Amino acid sequence: MNNDLPTLDRRTVMAGAGALAATALAACGGRGDNESAAAPAPAPAARADGPTVLAKTADVPVGGGVIAGDTVVTQPSAGVFVGLDSTCTHAGCRVGEVAGGTVNCRCHGSKFALDGSVVAGPAQRPLASRTVRVEGDSVVAG
Repeated sequence: MNNDLPTLDRRTVMAGAGALAATALAACGGRGDNESAAAPAPAPAARADGPTVLAKTADVPVGGGVIAGDTVVTQPSAGVFVGLDSTCTHAGCRVGEVAGGTVNCRCHGSKFALDGSVVAGPAQRPLASRTVRVEGDSVVAG
């Protein structure tokens, strides 16, 4: 047996494990957000004379969508725009992308259809709806 190694008591080991767990949680984000895993979504542009512009209609592909701050804007079919909350209903992470015809959460792999309904879990509930409308060439909140 090597006597050059320090001896560790249970309290020292548990304190180290607690510090390691705290570091891991901090790396994941305090609320479970996955924003550190993805580039932050651009903040919607506030207009002094009206509602908040979430995206240009030309920037929201048919059969796809974009994430604008805390809102996901999708276009399931030509000219139909849907607003969804960007918070995954499984563990409160922010969804990270709209790709392959689904809204995808990178935290645990939940997938949502472009209308917010659950395609694949672990999420059990759909994404909450957000009211959006088209004004000119923009999709706006409200």
